[in-house]
Amino acid sequence: MTGPTTGPTAGGPALAAVLDAGQTRLRTLLDGLDDDAVRAPSALPGWTRGHVLTHIEGVGLALARQARYALRGKLIEVYDGGRSGRDAAIEAGHGRSAPVLTAALGDALDEIEASWAAVGPDDWDRPVSYRDGTVTTAGLAWWRELEIHTADALLGPTPADWSPELCTHLVDFLSARVPDGIRLTLGTPGDAADDTWSFTRGQGTPVLVRGRLTDLAAWLAGRVPPRALTGDPLPTLGSWP
Repeated sequence: MTGPTTGPTAGGPALAAVLDAGQTRLRTLLDGLDDDAVRAPSALPGWTRGHVLTHIEGVGLALARQARYALRGKLIEVYDGGRSGRDAAIEAGHGRSAPVLTAALGDALDEIEASWAAVGPDDWDRPVSYRDGTVTTAGLAWWRELEIHTADALLGPTPADWSPELCTHLVDFLSARVPDGIRLTLGTPGDAADDTWSFTRGQGTPVLVRGRLTDLAAWLAGRVPPRALTGDPLPTLGSWP
């Protein structure tokens, strides 16, 4: 399988639409959060829900800034202060009270939505500093971050709710984690003729891992799949690309 060239991964209106839907969904999930909910554990070890929401706030603003500056013909660093600046902002922000944190995230979503809404049909190929890519590259990163971390926040949506388009994109992007020396094939159960799907990456010892597409994507993303995969032992994945 190779990455699709249509739909959200091609940028343009399809990517703008999934970003808008994800941002709108996150807004609805923030309603009614209290301090206990913000301090509760997330799906990420060592991180509370407040850590995850603060990270969404920061990464969303950082990637929106990539698009905003690209429209001016300028390049800018993803995070002020680089990775250490990102980490410091999460540590400084996760302990905020629920009203302060959710208001800040709401304000961030206002800015994020405005930035992506300003991207026109001819703007998606403009260069950005993120991965030396384009506005589409930054938009896809925000799609991944938004969908994965919304699930990490344990506010309702889970990886089982990820769309087929997102899952195939995650598999393609995250297949870089396949270790050297392994020819990994991922496959779905194929309960019906149109359910069968497969993806192969790498060279070496053949390893077959089967499961539902959402579970395969969750595993490659370093999350616990909602349903068990077959393939024992599962290979140890490398770092996030």
